[in-house]
Amino acid sequence: MNPLNPEDIQDLKQLIEFLRENQVAEFEFGRGDSKVMLKFEQHQPSAGLPDLTSLPAGARAASTQIESAKAGTAAGAEAAAELDAGLHVVKSPIVGTYYGSPSPGAPPFVSPGEHVDKGQVICIVEAMKLMNEIESDGDGEIVKCFCSNGQPIEFGQPLFSIRLG
Repeated sequence: MNPLNPEDIQDLKQLIEFLRENQVAEFEFGRGDSKVMLKFEQHQPSAGLPDLTSLPAGARAASTQIESAKAGTAAGAEAAAELDAGLHVVKSPIVGTYYGSPSPGAPPFVSPGEHVDKGQVICIVEAMKLMNEIESDGDGEIVKCFCSNGQPIEFGQPLFSIRLG
């Protein structure tokens, strides 16, 4: 096996950071004769809030991302209520970062009140530096967007509610 060059080491560090932030327990990747397998110890969250002043800066950032994920759970509760209202909810097929437009400063793919067709791109979810276009899985009117630009999202997290028809 060849030694890793500095770029590979930097990429590996970014991958480890991403996996930790998204609480991935195990990851395996192989390319050619190289293979990387990572396993992370999963910590049980405590009942109370941590004292953020005693945490290092990186841990404080992770704690902030956990709070963002909790906000995503609240969006899930809203989506459940919208399902009860007869609306279709488009959910994220992957873990990553939500983007509502193709580039910074560009208009959003879709906005509430707009009609979408099945297969139309409605947002992007970035995962491991790959931009994944998320398409509408039905024809209808966008009722609500549950995410904001740059927000970390989980697998199965609600993205949009659509009134089909």
